[in-house]
Amino acid sequence: MTTADEIERRVEQVDTARSAKRAAAAQQVGALAQRRAAIAEQLADIEEQLGDVLAAVSDVMDIDELAGFTDVPAADLTRWLNSPETHPHQAQTARRRRGQRHEPRTVHGQDADGPRDICTARARAASDAADAPVRVPAEVA
Repeated sequence: MTTADEIERRVEQVDTARSAKRAAAAQQVGALAQRRAAIAEQLADIEEQLGDVLAAVSDVMDIDELAGFTDVPAADLTRWLNSPETHPHQAQTARRRRGQRHEPRTVHGQDADGPRDICTARARAASDAADAPVRVPAEVA
């Protein structure tokens, strides 16, 4: 039969190995989470820059035309153009409207005068201004 001291030594040996594995796993998850947060921040900055560029050129090129030139899906371009980072007022409006049902103004959000999307209208107005800045995306390492 095993002595009490031997049992204690065996338990400590198993616990030490388990603790080392747990510590290593926790450290790896922590490092990866920090790395992910940094990359997510870079991605948000790039998406904001994309939205700014898209807004600035909306008076000379529509989303479908740009999608054709760049092979970037129109849905992605539209998402970047209408992102809350590019248009902070949309996030607040979306929070107020959450849960409310409303009918679209027209089938495709347009009337005889063109798009009814307020962001597109504001983007066009902003691009008409002579001093409208254009952001050029920086290369991310």
